[in-house]
Amino acid sequence: MNERILAQDNQVVRRFFALDTQTYKEGALDLKTKEMLGLVASMVLRCDDCISYHVAQCREAGVNRDEFFEVFSVGLVVGGSIVIPHLRRAVDFLDQLEGGGETAATQD
Repeated sequence: MNERILAQDNQVVRRFFALDTQTYKEGALDLKTKEMLGLVASMVLRCDDCISYHVAQCREAGVNRDEFFEVFSVGLVVGGSIVIPHLRRAVDFLDQLEGGGETAATQD
């Protein structure tokens, strides 16, 4: 989809995408830290698409399961109990990426 979106002649969209790319590059903070920050922000904003994206990016950046749960705990404390359903889906997606664990549908 990104290629299709960026193929359009829209400078605002292109600049926003470029800004996003630049934001997650190594700098004073490393990529792993930036992705963990993105995951917390996505949890607080309760955006499941963003959460899944950042879970995948965090995993690619080397975040381990213990680190994920510390990140999840920050998102939960900052966002409050309304984040719990999104936390469940984040853990379900992480389990899927790791190739094991129960899915949300089988936990009830």
